[in-house]
Amino acid sequence: MRGRLTDKVAVVTGGASGIGRACALRFAAEGAAILVADRDAARGAAVAAEVEAVGEAACFVETDTASEPACEAMADAAVERFGRIDVLVAAAGIAHGVTRRGDRAKQIRAATDWEAGALITKSLRSWERVLAVNLTGVMLSNRAVARRMIEGGAPGSIVNLGSAAGFLPFRGIGDYCVSKAGVWMLTKVLAGELAAHHIRVNALAPGLVETPMAATILADATASAQIRNITPMNRFAQPEEIAGAALFLASDESSYVTGEILSVDGGMFTG
Repeated sequence: MRGRLTDKVAVVTGGASGIGRACALRFAAEGAAILVADRDAARGAAVAAEVEAVGEAACFVETDTASEPACEAMADAAVERFGRIDVLVAAAGIAHGVTRRGDRAKQIRAATDWEAGALITKSLRSWERVLAVNLTGVMLSNRAVARRMIEGGAPGSIVNLGSAAGFLPFRGIGDYCVSKAGVWMLTKVLAGELAAHHIRVNALAPGLVETPMAATILADATASAQIRNITPMNRFAQPEEIAGAALFLASDESSYVTGEILSVDGGMFTG
């Protein structure tokens, strides 16, 4: 039985965990070969192995999407390994720019102390790192893949990961909000530029998703309750639910959709 992405090649940045991993596995289940791109080599290679266990070809490329040479090398690796690129999911992202990995207490404070995270006091280093990964990194990965799609002469689909935070000005995470608002406009600009090449560019705007990146907020009862209270469905999303929406935008089922941002947020903007 043919899947919705049978014989397609998909590149997934941020593919080692969370939404990226869910997309890689869901796309593989629908017949796609997968290049997993991430900074975490151990977890990225493990996801590539999971894809192969599904029965599809896969490889892992260690990639910092904030680096232009790294994004170009990632796109080259996909073409060298699979011959072309049909789909990109740009899921790589960070919530905070300078918190040391493993410092659990500091991570929780950074994610839930709105006043401490105010832009008037937040370090420039944090601002620059968040925008480098969440916005510049999306642009770099988009254009690296789009260049190969154009060279290959075949239509393609790019799916960017925005956020409900791109619409809502959450206090304390202004750098994250601004970066995700930028992804929305970047998506629309690229959709207009690439339409003549038959490349569609769309974005997803999830609400809070139960991923490792959101673990610090989920661990704080007050912060998680605040977000649940503005979510009519009164729960958080699972990564697989976001992957399902990404699959729609990646597949031919959305063949006349470009420049759109699809909210997957449990009704956060219904009233």
